[in-house]
Formats: sequence, C-alpha cells, structure tokens
Amino acid sequence: MRVPAAARWGGALAIAVALPLATFAIPQEASYMQGVLVRAAQFALLALGLNVVVGLAGLLDLGYVAFYAIGAYSMAVLSGAGPAQFSHLSFWLILPIGMALAMIAGVSLGLPVLRLRGDYLAIVTLGFGEIIRITASNLDGITRGARGISGIPHPTLFGYEFGIRTLPYYYLTLVLLVAVMVTVRNLDRSRVGRAWVAIREDEVAAEAMGINTLRMKLWAFAIGASTAGLAGVVNASRTNFATPSAFAIIESIFILSMVVLGGMGSLAGPVVGAAAITIVPELLRYLDLQEYRFLLFGAVLVVMMIYRPEGLVPSKRVAAEQQGLGVAGEEKTGAEVAEVPVASEGGDDDPS
Repeated sequence: MRVPAAARWGGALAIAVALPLATFAIPQEASYMQGVLVRAAQFALLALGLNVVVGLAGLLDLGYVAFYAIGAYSMAVLSGAGPAQFSHLSFWLILPIGMALAMIAGVSLGLPVLRLRGDYLAIVTLGFGEIIRITASNLDGITRGARGISGIPHPTLFGYEFGIRTLPYYYLTLVLLVAVMVTVRNLDRSRVGRAWVAIREDEVAAEAMGINTLRMKLWAFAIGASTAGLAGVVNASRTNFATPSAFAIIESIFILSMVVLGGMGSLAGPVVGAAAITIVPELLRYLDLQEYRFLLFGAVLVVMMIYRPEGLVPSKRVAAEQQGLGVAGEEKTGAEVAEVPVASEGGDDDPS
C-alpha cells in the first residue's frame, strides 16, 4: 500500500521534532540514558555510511570500522593529545581532515580490491580492518600503542565548550545525521544512485550498459569511508579517548547488523536499525531482564530475519525484489534499472 506524500512528510516532521526533544523526556540525573541516545545517533551515522556501500552498491565490507578508527586517530593525533606533538588543530578543522583521510584510505583500499566480488571482497576488507587496528597497536610513537591516547580535547563553538556534557554532542550528531541523510538521498535519486543499484543487481549487465563500475564502486567506498571518518572524529572528542581495542572486527559486524535489521538500501532503515540495536538492550536492562537481554534480543533478531528479511523499514525496491514484484514509477527492478541509458561520462550527475 502506497503511503500518501502528506503522511510521509508528516512522519518525517514528527521525527525531526521528537529527536531533539527526546533528551528532555529523560531525567537529567539519568545521564547514562542520555549517553545511550548519543551512541545511537553516532551508530546511525555509521550505519548510513555502510548502507551506501552494502545496501546501495551491494559491496560487502567487513572492515568498515577501520575508517571509523582513522577518523578517531586523526582527532587524537592532530589535536596534539598524542605523543607526537606536531600539530594542535581545533576540532572543527580536524573534522573535514578526518573525513578526507578516511576517504583517501577508502579509495586506496578500493582501487586494487574492488574488482573482487562477494566473499572475496568481504575477506579482503576484513583483513584491512585488522591491519589498521594492529598498526594502531604498534605505532607507539604516534598512537601510544595499546594504551591508547587520552586527553583528547573537546570542541568549542562560539565560546561554548562542549566539555563532558552529552547533550551538545547529541545535537551536533543530529545535525550531521540530517546532512548525511540529505546527501545520500540526493545521490540515491541521481544517476550515480541508479548506477549503484544496477551494479548491485547485476554487475556484468551494468558494465555492458556502459556504466563505469569501478569508478562507481570507488565513489560508494569513498562516501561510506568519509562518513565513518566523520563519526570517528566526533566520537574521539566525546569520549576523550582512542584505543585500538575499540575498533575490533565485532564493531563492523555490529554496524552491519544495524543496516540489515533496519533495511538495506533504505534511507530510514539504518537509522531505525541503529536505534533498535543500541536502545532496546538498554531498556531490557531496566526491566530486570539484564541477564537475559542479549538472549532475548538475539531471538528477536532471528525471528525478524525469518519473517521479515527485508528489514524493519525496507526500501520499496528491495522489498519488491524479494517478493518477486516490480515497482512502478521511479522504483524499478534491477533489470529495468540496467536499461536506463548511461550516456556520455561527465554529465551533470557524473561525479567526475
């Protein structure tokens, strides 16, 4: 059933109003739950970036947390908190630098490996994630090794210092989240987004239709990596600390679970998935189910994947494909998307 446009905009407006007000519904003394909300917002940012790679372009990336680590260590090292005192840049200057460094790492990884597909690509990206973590553990002179870097400075905005308060980080992350959602939405509706979908459905057919698949996959990797770098810079400043143990492979699996649970290829899905996986286990803790919360949560995930594999908020296109149906209008199946002519390179939507 098609939801009217007015209802969709009304729902989006209600969420936009509810999210900033959510913290006021929590007692000020319950700072722990405020911290949970901040973590949910940051994981939503990470899940949105991974959704571009996995959900839109169909590239299985198991080393995504490496780009998160690059953003965090950019903040730690360039702010002068680490042993290498070669710069003392502000948070606002490091924010784009961390994104750029993560993007460069994504492109550097993608250039040699994006010709691989499926499981092979997943294994290579998994190895990249471990290489970044182990490198951070051994660069004592720059990252202080396994001990990590503490004392990372907090941002200051127009004289207001964020400090250890959670609310300023919550609002900052919401602003960044909206900016990333608008960017991804516009990309998804452009020729780049249609090319990603065509590659996801059938890479050989997409290439035969004239799509430069390597370039499009590199753009997906670069956008996903820069979003993770952005989240890494914010998180390092918020927690005041960066350590290699925070960037283990389980974090990549965790973020991937958010994308799958929420709905791959959907814009709202990863945000809902991040909120569900971060907040629901904490609510079970308050319901005196602390000992069983992960057992219950795991059971819910299994049931979800059996009866609703397309996720909580599925993309109409993905849901129709899973049900073997076509989608009218702009939501087309992969075969239809492959028929969209991609004319000369360098058009209005061409990232080059």
